[in-house]
Amino acid sequence: MRKCKLSTGGKLIILGILLVVIDQVIKILVKTNMSLGESFCVIGEWFRITFVENEGMAFGFRFGGKVGKLLLTVFRLGLFGVLCWWIGKLSRKETTPTGVLVGLTLITAGAFGNIVDSVLYGQIFSASAPGVVATLGGEPYAPFLFGKVVDMFYFPLIDTVWPSWMPWVGGQPFRFFEPVFNFADSCVTVGAFYLILFQYKFFSKGEEK
Repeated sequence: MRKCKLSTGGKLIILGILLVVIDQVIKILVKTNMSLGESFCVIGEWFRITFVENEGMAFGFRFGGKVGKLLLTVFRLGLFGVLCWWIGKLSRKETTPTGVLVGLTLITAGAFGNIVDSVLYGQIFSASAPGVVATLGGEPYAPFLFGKVVDMFYFPLIDTVWPSWMPWVGGQPFRFFEPVFNFADSCVTVGAFYLILFQYKFFSKGEEK
């Protein structure tokens, strides 16, 4: 019997589904076991799991209230569709490096992970609050497309204190990169940086053509 060989597109779909599942499992565990603002240490005081909800963009940034939230969700849906189409097109070309496809799949999976929160979480979860843990299937807390994105990872890349001899800021704490983020944000960031650092030649050739 001939063994069924999985196509490149099939492998990318499996990778994308796996990343989205990991993202959603982490978010559901946090959402249904922690109250809003609750935190616990993983590695000293540096790496913490801190439950916050993001109403707007990645890494806790906001964008224009309810109208901005709606536009952002619609934009994410459109971007997800374009990325899926682009990956499908590139995967059918033998000249496309595997790294390009993997990088784009990371970005697409990350975008979809946060889309799930925005589209569905307001309908399938009750509201989280300080001292209140949400329940799955409870009273909906937001309309369709207006769910909040669950964030939980906090570890500043630099966490130190300014030297005492420095004027104005001496002795004060200095932290670089403080936003709380999630696994989906990480997929988008890693995928984007990987493409920029290691696959830029592919895109530059495309521009020349």
